[in-house]
Amino acid sequence: MDSELTCLEIKKNYEDIFSRLLKAAEKSGRNPSDINIIPVSKTHASKVLECAYKTGIKVFGENYVQEMADKHEILNKKGFDDIQWHFIGHLQTNKVKYIAPFVNYIHSVDSFKLASEISKRATNLNRTINIMLQVNTSGEPNKSGCDPDYLIDLAAESSELSNINIEGLMTIGTFTDDEYIQRKEFSLLREMLNDVNNQLDKNWSHLSMGMTGDFEVAIDEGATMIRVGTAIFGSRIYVQH
Repeated sequence: MDSELTCLEIKKNYEDIFSRLLKAAEKSGRNPSDINIIPVSKTHASKVLECAYKTGIKVFGENYVQEMADKHEILNKKGFDDIQWHFIGHLQTNKVKYIAPFVNYIHSVDSFKLASEISKRATNLNRTINIMLQVNTSGEPNKSGCDPDYLIDLAAESSELSNINIEGLMTIGTFTDDEYIQRKEFSLLREMLNDVNNQLDKNWSHLSMGMTGDFEVAIDEGATMIRVGTAIFGSRIYVQH
């Protein structure tokens, strides 16, 4: 498959997702402009991102710190310096320093320790980093995210930190085709955002939830950021840069 065909396929896939977004928004009575697609490019080589960029995609979601830092360096050197970078994977505090200089959003903040480290690094760099607080809505022990019962405390403490801008909540739903389970977890996150805003007098607006297999349900439950990888970039087969 040549690079031009790959570019065309990525463009078509993105347009297909956007078309599905429009239909889901209309069905839910929502304004589609309130919903953002985060194309998840993890494990795809930087040349794939470059291809996507040339079709007009300038937002990328990544799960791994070193991979994200490498791609940023490669693309930045090529002049693609207006990309919005979203980190959506589990983030260790000792690795924040590698993405703090350029990351725009970190979706996966699940502890005050991590929020504090992001704040410290952002302050030292004289920049502000947007974050989301990740909640484990499924109760699965292998999933990252704070316990729902801890969210208010985490939100209150983290909102006092400097140089971070908390924009809302994030969750990774159960990997299931059962719409009842999907909807239950997404609605829980929406309700928790309402609780945080009411109890702490905040105006956080983002719900990062929903992926390739369940984003239409997530939109119906209020998602403002959907994280779509496979349906845009295809199967994840890691290729060297």
